[in-house]
Amino acid sequence: MDTVKRPDKRAERSRLTREKIVQAARELFVAQGYGATSLQEVADRAGVAVQTVYFVFGNKRALFKDVVDTTIAGDGEPVATMDREWFRSACAEPTARGQLRAHVRGTGAVLARVAPIMPVIAAAAATDPQIAAQWPAGPDPRHTVQRAAAEALAGKPGLRPDVPVDLAADLLFGLLSPELYLLLVRDRGWPPRQWEEWAYTTLAAQLCDES
Repeated sequence: MDTVKRPDKRAERSRLTREKIVQAARELFVAQGYGATSLQEVADRAGVAVQTVYFVFGNKRALFKDVVDTTIAGDGEPVATMDREWFRSACAEPTARGQLRAHVRGTGAVLARVAPIMPVIAAAAATDPQIAAQWPAGPDPRHTVQRAAAEALAGKPGLRPDVPVDLAADLLFGLLSPELYLLLVRDRGWPPRQWEEWAYTTLAAQLCDES
């Protein structure tokens, strides 16, 4: 006799509660900074008791780490950027221009989430050594991702033959940075679509031949 697996309602409630807390914390951290945000304020915005926030996350530093991690990923799944479908699909494009177009589009979606919280991370890390320790010194993860994209570009039709992988990685790293995204989209008021087209056109001019 087949048995039907019933959904775990308790697990679903826990997941939804966690998501509400993370969303509330993200909004408050971006609006008023890490130091100025209390867990009571997070609880009030999320519509839960402050004890629930402590039970789920333990402390504000752990909550902040979860906010950053889920903002970068776009969800709570433990999947690295280079294993994400959008990144793998972009790298699988058969031409250099096709990969650049898909890569810029996918990176733009990430930057729309990540760029607003980057200044919050920098400010929090500057004032709290334990926050800084959550992201140890070492190679910038963004450069690691862009280096992988540059390696996937190598040898594809349409790529300029005189462009080494190191240069391609640096151009991707610089032009697709959250700092430049914030400057153009937030500070100068560019629509994200305009940023995407500019980033693609600029990178294609640097990396692709004229064919």
